[in-house]
Amino acid sequence: MGFPGTWMTESESVIYRVVPKCACSTIGQIMYYSDHGAFFDGDIHDADAGLHKWAFDASQPVIEAAVRDHTAYAFTCVRNPYTRVLSSFFDKICGIQRNGKRYRGNLVPLLIQKYGIEVGGPDGKDEFDQIRSFRRFLLFVRDTIRFRKPMDPDIHWSSVSGHVSTFIHNGGSYDHIFWTEAFNDGMQTVLDNIETKHPVVLSDIPRFNESEGHGPKRLHPVEDYFDDLSMHLMYEIYKPDFELFRYDFENPGNKMPLGEIDLAEVHAKLGS
Repeated sequence: MGFPGTWMTESESVIYRVVPKCACSTIGQIMYYSDHGAFFDGDIHDADAGLHKWAFDASQPVIEAAVRDHTAYAFTCVRNPYTRVLSSFFDKICGIQRNGKRYRGNLVPLLIQKYGIEVGGPDGKDEFDQIRSFRRFLLFVRDTIRFRKPMDPDIHWSSVSGHVSTFIHNGGSYDHIFWTEAFNDGMQTVLDNIETKHPVVLSDIPRFNESEGHGPKRLHPVEDYFDDLSMHLMYEIYKPDFELFRYDFENPGNKMPLGEIDLAEVHAKLGS
């Protein structure tokens, strides 16, 4: 199975397990900059040179050796399940993607037909009941994750712990896991532990939010989207994410973690 979703700098200074919707565009650009002294011109997910990616055949043995021998500092970044699934809804379901089309072709028509959601019209700009549509989307998310129907879960809403675990299952171990919500502190810890060809000053780094502007603006506070049933579904879907990464299940309005991540616990529970 190897190490899907894993990126490494060409200098082999650092390995990153990508988790969608968790600042991955910014992290990828920082890695690229640390080697080349410039940012990739475009979406870093489209870069086919300048970074090792598991998706490239030539990169796989290099990544595998670095993970196996633990010669590169390994990290990942996680995010509050409430804000992450909301972001997935507005970006991937309501938004028009950078290719000018809907995400995954027939996915949105399927959701409109089977779950009765609205997405703001053909261009996502019409008014619609965001709360009602999001809660119906959450039912769909639960169905994909629990029952793999009407499709397999998508990487943008499958659990963070699921992404994080594949790296451990296949023989990797993390040196650091940090929160999107405390990005600068977490990323600085990574930079402090590696040697970079070009110095990275985090305060000078822009945020590369490649999904920004794809979909309609969220009109309500996070907590308004989650009633009692929605919270029940969230716990059913994302219980390990809340527990392992110390997020506040009881209060959707609190995006900040309640305690420190225990790396030994993460490895023990996700590696079993």
